Amino acid sequence: MSINATLLIQIIAFVLLIWFVNKVLWGPLSKLMEDRQKKIADGLSAAEKGKHELELAEQRAKEVLKDAKSQAQNILGLAEKRGSEIVEDAKVKAAEEADRIKASAHAEIEQEVSRAREELRKEVAALVVSGAEKILNKEVDAAAHNNMLEALVKSI
Repeated sequence: MSINATLLIQIIAFVLLIWFVNKVLWGPLSKLMEDRQKKIADGLSAAEKGKHELELAEQRAKEVLKDAKSQAQNILGLAEKRGSEIVEDAKVKAAEEADRIKASAHAEIEQEVSRAREELRKEVAALVVSGAEKILNKEVDAAAHNNMLEALVKSI
């Protein structure tokens, strides 16, 4: 193998080509690849950060949901308690109203009985007066009066 000018020119051309590729193509391509690598790394980092934030958000959401359920159960318990109190109050008021109505009806019945007794006394008195008038207008006969009195008692 002989070293001649062509070989030297080819070596120089090859070196120039390597320098040119390294200067013009390889540098920007390397920088582009580094930028892309950095961008992917940043994206992965952001994704990890987002994933972590998502886990934290889910955990916070679970805690908020748990608190909301607890509050809902408390509110439901209070509502049931208040409902029971309202029902008990209504029962007490209904019992009081029933007692009042019963007492009123009892008083009204007593008043009607008293009125009926009074009317009955008046009728008995009228019948006694009527019987006495009949007795006095007739002869005094014990048997006849006895019969009239018995009839009077039967009519009462």
